[in-house]
Amino acid sequence: MLHYSCPPVVGGVEEVLSQQASILQRQNQSVSVLAGMGDVYSDSFPIRIEPLLGSKNASILKAQKKYRNGDHQYLKQLITKIFNILKDWSHDLDVILAHNVLHMPFNLPFTLALHRLASSGNAPVIVSWAHDSPYLQDNCPKYLNEDPWDILRQPHPDIHYVTISDSRRWLFKELFGDIQWKVIYNGIDPANFFYLDPRSVKLAEELGIFNRDLVLVQPSRITPRKNMELSIHITRGIKLLGHNILFIMTGAYDPHETKAVSYYRRLRYWVEELEMQDNIAILAEYRFRDKTKLVPDRIFIRDLYLMADLLLMTSKDEGFGLPLLEAGMIKLPIACSDIPPFQEVGQDVCFFQTDDPPLTIAEQIMEYLASTKTHKMFRNVMRNYVLDVVCRKEILPFLRDIVSRADEGGTVNARH
Repeated sequence: MLHYSCPPVVGGVEEVLSQQASILQRQNQSVSVLAGMGDVYSDSFPIRIEPLLGSKNASILKAQKKYRNGDHQYLKQLITKIFNILKDWSHDLDVILAHNVLHMPFNLPFTLALHRLASSGNAPVIVSWAHDSPYLQDNCPKYLNEDPWDILRQPHPDIHYVTISDSRRWLFKELFGDIQWKVIYNGIDPANFFYLDPRSVKLAEELGIFNRDLVLVQPSRITPRKNMELSIHITRGIKLLGHNILFIMTGAYDPHETKAVSYYRRLRYWVEELEMQDNIAILAEYRFRDKTKLVPDRIFIRDLYLMADLLLMTSKDEGFGLPLLEAGMIKLPIACSDIPPFQEVGQDVCFFQTDDPPLTIAEQIMEYLASTKTHKMFRNVMRNYVLDVVCRKEILPFLRDIVSRADEGGTVNARH
């Protein structure tokens, strides 16, 4: 991955690069970052800082000024130096993702060196990841339409072009002509945004939390008064309505208490009887795929709240309603039985009667969520913009395709 800078330099493109690198590395890809400014901000993958690639490097600014005054030699020397840096760095790479450097005017030798690398016939597949361009602005400087600056708006036949939204794609198509543009949205990494515990990230990956249509959580001890069998049947009702749902029970039970063990076994029976094993996770005896045991604590429960769509509480009896307060603190929608303690503390929540048919309650919950505007945006983000999902569904298939086509030979940007 290439850019003028990387963290701890603060900026939108720097954040995208950092998140993409982390997600790709997490999905077992070998990642390397090259930038002109910043620092070795992670020990998970190699990060190389070459000041000549920066947007504010004194030598670069001097060369660009000299070129505009008619002295072209200094800029040509810098192009060769940067070309050699790129060639050395990329000799064992499959793909280069160049963020913005082929379209912005902040380091012209860098842009030209990357074009030279693409033309060398001995380079990795190069992808121009375009976030912006000065040509899209009304006040674009006139000199950018002159040689060699106009390279910023000239497509290279051996470079692939990606941009970050459909609206950007149309603007770039008008600017560059009729070449292929792939749209891959920027995304967000919940693990970093929420500072999720590594166990929470591990569980999310194993249970496919970010891929679900709906995630429900019930942080209650496994006892009969919690009425968790109703939760199981509600979950099945939501599944029957056509949703890929996951219901997570976080509570423990006392293995030395006969009634608790019997109740736990009854819950397991209902899960298996209704064939809901893929839709219900009982964490009391959950083991990760590596056989380690999960022991939920307060941080872990908080993480589940942050990743869930809804707090579900089906209790027949409670002294208070602390989970409702916890959910309220993070604006998590709530569906709960209409017992007095919940009615005392709950506002704008979905109350249901525990003797109603589970499918009726399921429909009531879905109607409630459909009217909750913040939930619609949350689910939109989780379904379409979580970087794990974007990487798995968009970035990796795209990269595998272009590397495969490069191995077969052929021109990248045949006009259509």
